[in-house]
Amino acid sequence: MVKFTRGRMPLRNIVAGLGIALAAAPVTVATTASARTADPSASSEIANFYRARGGASLWFAPNSGNAAPALIQLLATAQADRLNPKNYNVRGLTRALADARSGNPAARQRAELLFSQEFVSYVRDSRHDPQIGIVYVDRELKPAPPSAIEVLNSAAQAPSLADYVQQIGWMNPIYAKLRQAIASRLYRNPAQYQVLQLNLERARALPAGNGRYVIVNPPAARLYMYEDGRVVDSMRVVAGRPDLIAQTPMMNAFIRYVALNPYWHAPEDIAARKLAPNVLKRGRAYLNEKGYEILSSWDNPKVIDPMSVDWKAVVAGREKVIMRQKPGPANSMGKMKFMFPNGQGIWLHDTPEREKIEDAGRLESNGCVRLEDAARFARWLFNGHPPSVKGARPEQKVNLPVPVPVYLTYLTAVPSGSSIVYFDDFYGKDRAQGRQMATR
Repeated sequence: MVKFTRGRMPLRNIVAGLGIALAAAPVTVATTASARTADPSASSEIANFYRARGGASLWFAPNSGNAAPALIQLLATAQADRLNPKNYNVRGLTRALADARSGNPAARQRAELLFSQEFVSYVRDSRHDPQIGIVYVDRELKPAPPSAIEVLNSAAQAPSLADYVQQIGWMNPIYAKLRQAIASRLYRNPAQYQVLQLNLERARALPAGNGRYVIVNPPAARLYMYEDGRVVDSMRVVAGRPDLIAQTPMMNAFIRYVALNPYWHAPEDIAARKLAPNVLKRGRAYLNEKGYEILSSWDNPKVIDPMSVDWKAVVAGREKVIMRQKPGPANSMGKMKFMFPNGQGIWLHDTPEREKIEDAGRLESNGCVRLEDAARFARWLFNGHPPSVKGARPEQKVNLPVPVPVYLTYLTAVPSGSSIVYFDDFYGKDRAQGRQMATR
């Protein structure tokens, strides 16, 4: 990717790169209050873009519609993106558009290049890591500014350039609708405005484009399956509890495989608080009924005699115990779990505890995400041909045909039609992120 430092690119340099002479006097592009340093590499990429298309117009082509005025409107309201509109030469673009409409070929050419320049700058400024504590398990899923040529090629390939600009097609649809709500002042008070801004930053880390991906939103307690930029299916989920150690983290990763007949490895705090007291009361009978095994270690696990453990010390917190639940009807993972290997030990999984799916709050897990219908989710992931279990062997690994991105986000403001639905800030992230933004 070519590094692009936002800068004012001399139009004459770009035109010279195209091998086209300007028919009028040299154009001086007005610098803004925050003047930018020119970037020769971006200038060269823009020139290469037009050279590759034989100099054909992007912004003033017969099928471009009102793309140019739509871009001006977008840049004039860049404050909605927490960007400075003065960085995008809105006045210069407005004058250039009027000159281009006069019919002067040279004026139209100058306007064409100016619009591409400011469009590239704006898109690149929009696409960045919001730096709000998202875990990027796979670095490819971390948002980063695209190159100038990528920006322009994507715009040129859109079925409608005007729609692409108006719908902010280089960002996720959730981002676009939250931004529209901010720019149109569709909020009731300053507190609601701040919530929209906080969620807009989270939405920066969501994908653009038409690929297949999954979004999990704990505040809404739902999972969404996307194809071609739209939701094709969704289901209820149970996400992590509000207490700090059990919250489902914000995370971007690739779902790489499904594990059939999974084990459940009980977190140490759950083993001490919930499981060990039952062992004290019922002994081996409880362990056999629930299918628990006691392991010697995580690194080289060997099943040991449960009666060799000082369970009173475990309950009191003086000792730790490693408990594993074998596959079966009582297993907390259900029949399958969907893996995107990460250091936090988070995944999506089936559940035998249907009553928790029916609960209105559905924030009762230890951080992982329980699915309403794991089998249906597997069918979608495997394009209608989900894997089947082979015998009783635990942890049967089946790779996905193609890894599918999953975005564990935290949206307390979600677009719904022409309105915004607000959810409770169960994890306190709105408050914490609001304080962080205030200090920047």
